[in-house]
Amino acid sequence: MPATTSIIATRSESALYGKVAWRIIPLLFVCYIAAYLDRVNVSFAKLQMQSDVPEISDTVFGIGAGVFFLGYFIFEVPSNILMEKVGARLWIARIMITWGIVSCGMIFVNSPWLFYGLRFLLGFAEAGFFPGIILYLTYWFPSRRRGEMVALFMLAIALTGVVGAPLSGWILQEFSGSAGLKGWQILFLFEGIPSIVIGIFVPWLLANGVGSAHWLNAEEKQLLEQNLQAEEGHKERLALAQVFLHPRLILFAMIYFCSAMGLYGTGFWIPQLIKNTGVKDPLYVGLLTAIPYTFGAVAMVVLGRSSDRSGKRRLHFAMASLLGAVGIVISNLFRHDMFIAMVGLTLATMGILATFPLFWPMPTAMLAGTAAAAGIAWINSLGNLAGFFGPSIVGWFTDLTKRSDYGLYVVAAALVLGSFLVLGFVPPKLAADKPS
Repeated sequence: MPATTSIIATRSESALYGKVAWRIIPLLFVCYIAAYLDRVNVSFAKLQMQSDVPEISDTVFGIGAGVFFLGYFIFEVPSNILMEKVGARLWIARIMITWGIVSCGMIFVNSPWLFYGLRFLLGFAEAGFFPGIILYLTYWFPSRRRGEMVALFMLAIALTGVVGAPLSGWILQEFSGSAGLKGWQILFLFEGIPSIVIGIFVPWLLANGVGSAHWLNAEEKQLLEQNLQAEEGHKERLALAQVFLHPRLILFAMIYFCSAMGLYGTGFWIPQLIKNTGVKDPLYVGLLTAIPYTFGAVAMVVLGRSSDRSGKRRLHFAMASLLGAVGIVISNLFRHDMFIAMVGLTLATMGILATFPLFWPMPTAMLAGTAAAAGIAWINSLGNLAGFFGPSIVGWFTDLTKRSDYGLYVVAAALVLGSFLVLGFVPPKLAADKPS
């Protein structure tokens, strides 16, 4: 009888978390699609922009793609702390509206310095969105359920590749010359406006946390809060000054840097790599770009769920990171064979994307309170500096050697390093690893 009661209680709790997920994840998912599309559509704009603005060389493009993360770095921690104080609804709305406006402003790019400046402002505007959402998920889900939730939220990256890539290619092909604008200008305009519109509605659609969720009854709120409070007792409450120098947070930032190096080192260049295999039509480039992201979406959910259930998060992360490195090497060695190069890019995307939902449950299991807000943002801001170095390295090597593969080998090495850091230095208890 007690066992039966326990099973019923477990099923009831799972149903409640399912209800919470269905209520908040779809909206966060749509928001992140808008965010990521505005961040990486520059990779498709590049296909036409360089002929209209010849001063934007591969080196300039790589720096401009990456300078976004310098603005992101500067305002990341303050933004996340402000979100904790102001509330998720208003702060996420503010972020989305401002980055949508800046993204639309990219239509005015006519020189390298204006390109750099707008990309920097875009990073400054968007700072705090991703770590804010990771923090927001800790308001609802305990660590043992967070891997799958982060995976479902971050599927937006994969879907942006699946849907956004063909959409971007189609816009470039069909709308060039409309209203006197080039195709790449229309691309920035069409893909910036949705962020503004969604941001306007966020305050009415998103609850700040369990306590303000009118769609939960008192018993449901109590259960959710009890589970979160039970976990809080095992977390560290660091002073704000300690967050920036805490050795374990620096370690997590290094690991995240390696994963982000893979994501942005390849992500900004996938359309160009596919074009280099001989595919010239922007629409076909977009359709082929969707293939790696489709498989990447599946890998994120499957590995995120598997790591939650098995508790072997470190092993899952290391395997995914190594798969990403192997895929990059394959795509480079066979860069003139479209089929094998696509297999390599698909394996690389699967591995790289899967590392993110496997990573975030580890540091969020460690921190509580303001330390969580600052710590998550600090890890994300340091790690995302890879978004500057990754594309810049690939762009610099491409201009210097007329080959993109040398820079991408550096990206692959970073992924290998990330797998070793997780296995060698992250304590099993933070990764929820179960003893074998």
